[in-house]
Amino acid sequence: MTDIFDVIADGTRRDILQLLLRRTAEGETGTSVSQIVADLGISQPTVSKHLKVLRDAELVTVREDGQRRFYSLAVEPLEVVDDWLVPFLVDAFGAGAPDIAYPGIPLPDSAAHAAEVVGRAAASAKHVVATALKRLGA
Repeated sequence: MTDIFDVIADGTRRDILQLLLRRTAEGETGTSVSQIVADLGISQPTVSKHLKVLRDAELVTVREDGQRRFYSLAVEPLEVVDDWLVPFLVDAFGAGAPDIAYPGIPLPDSAAHAAEVVGRAAASAKHVVATALKRLGA
């Protein structure tokens, strides 16, 4: 499997992922290549190239309807990013982490579940580390 960090390092791919997230939050069940081209203002070959990379990384799913293909966000692979990133946030902010203003777009059920899993794992890890440090007298 492709390294997810290499995949999301590209700004165009991040733009596509954000567009798919926004359209999912708006109730869309898939976004066509032509809609992505129109919304992002980039060429169809460029969009198709980036969608192939996102598909290979399993960050998007595709539904075929005749000659058209509709793409949707698949959040599960992003758990790898969360698993890597959360320890840095916990280490940097601890209990004093700032509140992050979120624009209020509701998360798809799969994303909400992923966020809940990551949150529980982070809380559990924090508890384990705090307990270990207390035992060590730190």
